[in-house]
Amino acid sequence: MPVSLPRTGPTGLRGRLLATSALLVLALTAVASCSSGSSSGGGSSADEDPNARITLTVNLFSDFGYADLYKEYEQAHPNITIKENRADLGAHHQNLHAHLLAGSGTADIEAVEIGQVAGFQPEAGKFLDFLENGVDKNQWVPSKTAPASSPDGKVLFGLGTDMGGMALCYRSDLFKAAGLPTDREQVAALMKDWPSYLAAGKRFLADSPNKDARWFDSGGNLFSAILAQAPQGVYDAQGKVVVEGNPAVKQSFDLVAGAIKDGQSAGIQAFTPAWDTGFQKSQFATVACPAWMSYEFKANPPADGGTWDIARIPGGGGNWGGSYLTVPKSGKHTKAAAELAKWLTAPAQEARLFKEKGYFPSDQALWTQPDIAEHTDPLFNNAPTGRIFSQSARDLNPQPLGAHGAEIGTALGNALTSVEQGKADPAGAWKQALKDVGNIVD
Repeated sequence: MPVSLPRTGPTGLRGRLLATSALLVLALTAVASCSSGSSSGGGSSADEDPNARITLTVNLFSDFGYADLYKEYEQAHPNITIKENRADLGAHHQNLHAHLLAGSGTADIEAVEIGQVAGFQPEAGKFLDFLENGVDKNQWVPSKTAPASSPDGKVLFGLGTDMGGMALCYRSDLFKAAGLPTDREQVAALMKDWPSYLAAGKRFLADSPNKDARWFDSGGNLFSAILAQAPQGVYDAQGKVVVEGNPAVKQSFDLVAGAIKDGQSAGIQAFTPAWDTGFQKSQFATVACPAWMSYEFKANPPADGGTWDIARIPGGGGNWGGSYLTVPKSGKHTKAAAELAKWLTAPAQEARLFKEKGYFPSDQALWTQPDIAEHTDPLFNNAPTGRIFSQSARDLNPQPLGAHGAEIGTALGNALTSVEQGKADPAGAWKQALKDVGNIVD
């Protein structure tokens, strides 16, 4: 919910994201794992009778914000009951792989996180093809549909939910106290790129009266945001892992490691209780934040009454996280499931989820509609979040994805954590990261 890091929160709790930038492993409490399904090639007799009473099962890896939408859909379809199951990010995707291999055990609808979706491309034929079920893939930007398509592009097996357009969230009160600009346009002008962002961080540490506050929350988060803007991340277009061969990876790593050594990182891993405390106790002044992360700010307001604002992300566009809904052919009610998946990802529902939950829509037509483009959020000092996230999405240069992007991102994030914890110097941490990545792909 887009390498994408695990997303928490309502999609903020959406573990969405160990992954397009996948550097963190989101630990979510499992509600249930997978539900059983038929091993037939697709659809039971119930699909043939639109009035037959059926239960549609939906397997997710966190809260996608669908509770109210389920109720609305059930009211419009009295014969349908929707049951949602959740498991943690890793177990959810492992179960889905196993059940696809077995040809049974899947739910009617299965969510797939963007950092995991490349691993399912070879199995595209085991999912319903939405192109054959009334879907126009132009509803979404190509960077959203391509990862959820078969290698030849002829099968669309996943419908895009949201995407994690990037922005920079900052504590305007801490900025003011340190003599930094607080107006979001001035903040964006001061920090046009990542070197200037870190230069501002040095100013903050030198001039802030709050000597307990660091510039950013964690090296792993910052690394994800920086690398996500490179033309190529940990994979190349041919599906080869290029962590060592792509200069952008090492440059991003070194930039963050240097900032850690300068004392700019609070060293708090995202989506942990300590991270929540960091929000509450004002332990960091900035966070690289995708749209869905707004839940964390709502759930953890600063105890000192401080206020957050939001500006364009340094370096331009970017994406952190996002997910897809799929319909395995081995599910019990493929036709009914396809209709529900299409409805949940339709423009009206995506717009509603953004305005109510903060999940930015991957439906590109919505970005210019007034209720999205002109949307403001009181949580961020009435910032024009619709415009900021829309522009970030437009400026996105999508990277090639790969089957092990999440694990590789985690290895790189862990290396930076070791620097934050004083367990390794940057050179040693990088060496260990390369070793860990080699073990993942061997």
